Amino acid sequence: MSDDDQPTFESTESGASLVYPQTAGELRKGSMLMIKGHPCKVSDISTSKTGKHGHAKAHIVAIDIFTGKKYEDLCPSSHNVEVPFVKRTEYQLLTADEETGEVSLLLENGECKDDLNLPTFVSIGEATDDDKALVKEILKAQEEGKIIIAAVLAAMGVEKLVGMKVKDD
Repeated sequence: MSDDDQPTFESTESGASLVYPQTAGELRKGSMLMIKGHPCKVSDISTSKTGKHGHAKAHIVAIDIFTGKKYEDLCPSSHNVEVPFVKRTEYQLLTADEETGEVSLLLENGECKDDLNLPTFVSIGEATDDDKALVKEILKAQEEGKIIIAAVLAAMGVEKLVGMKVKDD
C-alpha cells in the first residue's frame, strides 16, 4: 500500500459534537432542541397518548434562539432529538459602532473580541424588535459613558449578542 492510498483528513476541528441526543419525552418548556437544523427553545410541548399502532407523540413548538422564528415538530416521544450545546457568556463591551455594526468586547484574559456585530446586523433573516430595542439600549448607555456588560449566546458555531446590563461602579 503506497502513501497515496491512505485516507487524508482535512478537518481541523477538535471533533467535539455541537449537539447531544435526548428523548423527546424528556423535553420541557424552556428546553433547547434542534428543529430543521436550527437551535430552538421550546415554547410549548404536548404529548398524545399511545394510539392503535404504538408510540406516544410529542408535539413541539419552539422558537429559533437567533432569529426568533417559530418552528413545529411532531415526533414519537420515545425517539431521540438533537439538543444543541448552548453557552451564554458575559463580556465587557468596549465599543459599538452604529454605522458598521461592529462590536468590540473585552475577554477575561485582556484580549479583544472583534468578530461580533450588533444584533440588528444579521446575516440570516431579519432583526427582531427585541434586537432593535437592545441596540438602542447599548448605544444609549455607550453615549452616557457607562460600563456595559454584554451577554453573548453561542450555539452551533454561531454567536449573537442577546442582552446587556450596565455595571455599577
